[in-house]
Amino acid sequence: MMADYFNWIKAAHIISMVCWFAAIFYLPRLFVYHAMSDDSISHERFAIMERKLYRGIMTPSMIATWIFGLWMLGLGWEVYKTQGWLHVKLLLVVLLSGYHGACGFYRKKLIDNPHYKTHKFWRWFNEVPVFALVIIVILVVVKPF
Repeated sequence: MMADYFNWIKAAHIISMVCWFAAIFYLPRLFVYHAMSDDSISHERFAIMERKLYRGIMTPSMIATWIFGLWMLGLGWEVYKTQGWLHVKLLLVVLLSGYHGACGFYRKKLIDNPHYKTHKFWRWFNEVPVFALVIIVILVVVKPF
């Protein structure tokens, strides 16, 4: 019974994490296009798209990921507290949360100045969470330590 309950929480955690990462990958891509646009209609359109993505999908997904992750952690603390891979994963999730916050900061900066950074900067910025995702998946599946 407890395993089934735990698996439902794990499924919700994975679903919310996938939604969070989809938004984390897409928002900086919007920043690329925003920085490349030259007319006010495009600037306004990208600002609206970025706001809706950040507030409507990205932030709720991050919150859900944290809630379900901490819920699982609380249920299995006796096992998890000695798992080194989990400590590294949690550090990466904290760093991703900081990246999420940076996206929110940059989103607001782009409203006032669409050319705040170059499209090349945003292309590189967009790659950062890929590394975190790869490492997190390896940690969770392989549990190397």
